[in-house]
Amino acid sequence: MGIKVGIIGCGSIAKFRHAPEYKANPHVEEIVFYDRNEERAKELAIEFGGRVVKTVEELFNDPAITAISDCSSNEVHHINTSNALLSGKHVLCEKPLAINEKFAEEIIEAERKSGMKLMIDHNQRFTKAHLKAKEILDKKELGEVLTFKTSFGHQGPENWGVDKSNATWFFKKDRSYSGVAGDLGIHKIDLIHYLLDDEIEEVHAFHGALDKVDETGKLIEVCDNVVCALKTKKGRLGTASFSWTYYGSEDNSTTIYCQEGIIKIYQHPEAPLIIEKKDGSIIKYELEPIQTNNNQTNSGVIDAFIDCIIHNLQPPVTSQQALACLKVIDQILGL
Repeated sequence: MGIKVGIIGCGSIAKFRHAPEYKANPHVEEIVFYDRNEERAKELAIEFGGRVVKTVEELFNDPAITAISDCSSNEVHHINTSNALLSGKHVLCEKPLAINEKFAEEIIEAERKSGMKLMIDHNQRFTKAHLKAKEILDKKELGEVLTFKTSFGHQGPENWGVDKSNATWFFKKDRSYSGVAGDLGIHKIDLIHYLLDDEIEEVHAFHGALDKVDETGKLIEVCDNVVCALKTKKGRLGTASFSWTYYGSEDNSTTIYCQEGIIKIYQHPEAPLIIEKKDGSIIKYELEPIQTNNNQTNSGVIDAFIDCIIHNLQPPVTSQQALACLKVIDQILGL
């Protein structure tokens, strides 16, 4: 018997990641789409098969639907995800978990009360290069981690969104809340927590709207760039930069500096993972390239979510881990 899933919000993340990956998963029988703009939902239903509902409550109240992807904009995650959980659905929520800690706690309370599974879409954990790096670090093949640097930047959400418009909700303070920090930055915060088995506890950061303008020609209300220095609980030091103004190719690179060498991730097109050892030897792992906005491959997130439902496993990205990342974003923004 296949699983029926619902998707709330039919923007780019649903169109390019969630819907095609559900469609490709052998355990998923049907996808049910909801968007405030019904035409968008209809377009995805035609493209991927499935059907459309006119209200979000129809998703919540349909006993045949087992799981829901919350692909709505940031400011309503705490409403949609909480309601989905409390109506007995497992939920895959897009990042960030919520726009602030209070709303995140509401979601976590709904998760606790409902007993349903909640996974957050921090998809960087699932790439082959990051999984391999994690394995190397866990085995301490290069000794202890000392420092790190990570970047995530591209040309901005107006180039990725469905409408290709600078009226995008990502630029609106009341909807996006945290700008590039919550869009791209939170991914790399989660990645550092995951790779290092550690948490960032101290932050010094600069952020600002340097170049992006909204549909009226004014600088946007949220940051389009962040540069920060970070310290973890275990004493590792690092830097991070997140940007919507990298007006060339996307940068999704991370470097981990250890006692016996360096791990370079997504810095060379031919070798997504390179180890440079203290003795001068170099190992190149020719793994798959990372997903970019222009190169969509299966992220592994949907398969992991469906797997944890079928086999009753703990989700590989938990709400508590997502909350820890959200707290770092709040520190970065000085909240």
